[in-house]
Amino acid sequence: CHQKSRENLFRFRQLWLTFLKGKEVVIANAIIAILTIGGQQLFSFFTFSCPCHVGQNLVYGLAFLGVPALILLIVGYALNNQTWRLVTGKRSPLEGQTTPNRLLQCKLVCFVLCSITGRALVAPVTWLAVTLINGSYYVCAVSEYVPVHYYEANPNITASERRRILAAFPCSQLVPPELTRARDEVILLLRYQSQVAGWLLIAVVVITVFLSYCLASCFSPLSFLHFRYWSNYVHNEQELFDEATDQHSRLYAMQHVRKFFGFVPGSENVKEIRIPSLREWQAISGLAFLKRVDAEHYDYSLLHDWALKESDGGVRHVSAV
Repeated sequence: CHQKSRENLFRFRQLWLTFLKGKEVVIANAIIAILTIGGQQLFSFFTFSCPCHVGQNLVYGLAFLGVPALILLIVGYALNNQTWRLVTGKRSPLEGQTTPNRLLQCKLVCFVLCSITGRALVAPVTWLAVTLINGSYYVCAVSEYVPVHYYEANPNITASERRRILAAFPCSQLVPPELTRARDEVILLLRYQSQVAGWLLIAVVVITVFLSYCLASCFSPLSFLHFRYWSNYVHNEQELFDEATDQHSRLYAMQHVRKFFGFVPGSENVKEIRIPSLREWQAISGLAFLKRVDAEHYDYSLLHDWALKESDGGVRHVSAV
């Protein structure tokens, strides 16, 4: 019975992992959206307080609407590895042997930019949609610009006085009792406008994303199964490359540490160690930048530079530890 339960649990886990495989982007976007919603609620609860003053409401409300969205957009670009690959990428030397296809290169850059932008827009669009549906920021921003002829306003007051009264509507404690009903109606109208705008934004984004996927699939040279295979290949290649990068850099660094100290951490039966001289300590101390030593190689650190200078001829192909 226990063996059968374990087998069922193992099968369920395998089915779940199979279902999730290839959906990392969707899961990541969902997590980002959930974190953005939670952050927006906390941000509104602890920091938002409408000034209820003429000329300040609009700036304050728009700042809370736009500035966090802009920051989230920049962070989304910065956290995407494709951004830095696009910024730091250079033409391969092999491309110099052939005539470059400018049109194809432009299409590739546009495709990558659209992909990066789509990922980066998840958090700011979520922020804007949630804040608009909440309505508090919009009510604060545009309350003083609401037409008041529908609310039995006193026609004898000046325009500036009317704006001052309307600007105080988001703060119920500042509204005179005789204007409480008008204030409630104005708040309801503004919340209605804000929430409609929020749902329209969500609808536009969903339709745009759906049409983009449809168009990309229609113009893709790969079939559905071939595209899934390609996605899995790229994902697995990146994972293996990251693992190899970590192991290769560790082994390469071990060579330099061993040359300096005579052993590496974790070595068994260390029979002797090396005592670095004062000149050698000074050679590896201080600040260092990436140093280009020839057309094909760089020195990554001062210890790296010292180790290569101490080697016979600065040989760069080394055996594994």
